[in-house]
Amino acid sequence: MNNPSEQPFISHLLELRNRLLKTILVITFFLIFLVPFGNDLYTFIAEPLSRILPEGVSMISTGPVDPFLIPFKLSLTASLLLAIPFVLYQLWAFIAPGLYQHEKRLIVPVLASSVLLFYSGMVFAYFVVFPLIFKFMLSTTPDGVAMMTDIGRYLDLIMTLFIAFGFAFEVPIVVNILVWFGITTPDKLIAKRPYVIVGAFVIGMFLTPPDIISQTLLAIPMWLLFEIGVFFSRSIKNKRQEKKFPVETDYIPPTEAEMEAQLDQMDLEEQKFEQSNQDQASERAAHHLLLIQAYRDDGNVEQARLLCHRVLAEGNSDQRMVAQNILKQLDD
Repeated sequence: MNNPSEQPFISHLLELRNRLLKTILVITFFLIFLVPFGNDLYTFIAEPLSRILPEGVSMISTGPVDPFLIPFKLSLTASLLLAIPFVLYQLWAFIAPGLYQHEKRLIVPVLASSVLLFYSGMVFAYFVVFPLIFKFMLSTTPDGVAMMTDIGRYLDLIMTLFIAFGFAFEVPIVVNILVWFGITTPDKLIAKRPYVIVGAFVIGMFLTPPDIISQTLLAIPMWLLFEIGVFFSRSIKNKRQEKKFPVETDYIPPTEAEMEAQLDQMDLEEQKFEQSNQDQASERAAHHLLLIQAYRDDGNVEQARLLCHRVLAEGNSDQRMVAQNILKQLDD
C-alpha cells in the first residue's frame, strides 16, 4: 500500500510534468512556425553587420551544412526566447499555491517586469550596441584584409550579446528583490557603488568581445540600471518600515486629569476583577459545604475533612467559621 504522505509529492511531480509538456509544446509550435522563415530571420539579425560591410564583401559559410543548420539553430533560439513569458507563467502557476498572499502580489509584477526588461536589453543590443561594435571592428581591420565573417561565428556572437544584455537589464529587479527580503538596504547599496561600477566593467569584459566599446556599452547601462533599482527600492524600504512600525498620526498626549481618570478606571477594573474572584471562591466554598454535609451523612469523614480545609482557604469569614465548627465536630 502506498504511503499517504507520498501522494502530495507524486501529485506535484505529475503537475510539473504536465507543465513541462505544455512548455515543450509551445516551444515546438513557435519552432514549426519560424523554421520556414529561418533565412529571413538570419538576414534580419545580420543586418547591423551587412549594412556596414564594404561593397562586394559578404558573410561566408565554412561548413557544408551550415546554410541549413545555422538558420535552424536561430529559429530554435528565437522560439525559446519567444516562449519566455509562457515559461514564466507556468513557473508561476506551479509555485503559486505555496505562496502567501503578499508574496503573490510581489511575484506577478516581478515576472512581468523581468520579461519586459529582458526584451528591452535585447532591443538595446540590436539597435545600439551592434552597429557601434561592428563599426569599431571594421575601422580596426588592417589594410588588405577583407572582413568576411562566418555565419556560425556571427550567430554565436550576437546570441551571447543578446543574452548578456537581456540579463544585464534585470539589475533593477535584483536590487529591489534584495531590499524587499531585507538582505540589504538602499543606503548600503549606495555605499558599495564604486564596487558595483568596477564589477559592471568586469562583467562586461567577460560577456562581450574583447573591445572597449562593447564592454563600456554593457557596463554603463548596468550601472545606470543599478541606480534606477536603488531609487525605486527606497519606496519598498519605506513600505516595509511602515508595515513593521506603523506611524501614528495626529497623536495628542493626554492631560494630567485624563491620566488620573485612566488610572482610576484601571483601579476600578482591578477591584472588579478581585471581587469577581472572591465571589467565585465563595460560590465554590458554599458548594463544598453542601458536599461536606453529604459526606458526613455517608460516613466519609476523610473527604469531608479535606473539603473543610478547602473552605478555610477559599471561603469568606462566615464560611470559614462553619468549616471550623465542622472540623471540631469531626475531631470529637
